[in-house]
Amino acid sequence: MNVHAPIEHATEAQLRNELALCYRLIDFFGWTEMIFNHVSVRLPGNERRYLVNPFGLNYNEVTPDNLLTVDVSGELIGTSPYKPNPAGFALHGAIHSAREDLHCVMHAHTTPMSAVAQKAGGLSHDNFYGAQLTGRVGYHTFEGITLFDDERERMLKSLGNGDVLVLRNHGVAVGAPDIPRAFMLLWTVQRACEIQCAAGGIPGPDTPLTDHVRQQCVDNSKDLIAESAFARLFFDAAVRRMIKAQGPAF
Repeated sequence: MNVHAPIEHATEAQLRNELALCYRLIDFFGWTEMIFNHVSVRLPGNERRYLVNPFGLNYNEVTPDNLLTVDVSGELIGTSPYKPNPAGFALHGAIHSAREDLHCVMHAHTTPMSAVAQKAGGLSHDNFYGAQLTGRVGYHTFEGITLFDDERERMLKSLGNGDVLVLRNHGVAVGAPDIPRAFMLLWTVQRACEIQCAAGGIPGPDTPLTDHVRQQCVDNSKDLIAESAFARLFFDAAVRRMIKAQGPAF
């Protein structure tokens, strides 16, 4: 796929391959929650159609061919021997329907992410990775396991114009214009949470960053991935690392 091409110029076959690789990467890095959670990507075209994993499969069982096409409510379009999980897709559907800039949405419950989501102070912006997320994070109060229709507006208000949503007492969702940028953002959040958790176990105060330095980190990181080329290099390198360790994905 052309690293400078917007996602609407990608073919469905390209997106299926890339999304399946993304699921395999999330499994490879140990960020899965068994069969739960989703990574979704919008298909090109005027219709609101999305690719998502079949419910019940492990992430390392996802292939380009068994990915499901669903509508914004998570209902299956077409036929498949597999079933979607509309209730689990509700978070993704809400973000996709309201944010035209976020074509790919990822939701995870890694231990560091869920630990930070549990803390009243939320995500720290005083480490290398957390600083890059300054001003980009929204917080949503936990209202239960499933996102019901009446919660959607409150959740979207919590996200605001950001691209990271900390679901308190739960986990994290991120969104980006394409799969490589969303994957890199999820990795950045994961690293920020890992470092925050590790630093929290060391006695003594943290060294705070100034607002100026934090904003500089935000600006620099956004510039690096503005056209997706940097994120594409990152994503492709992760795929090569996975294949070297495990062999071909599918």
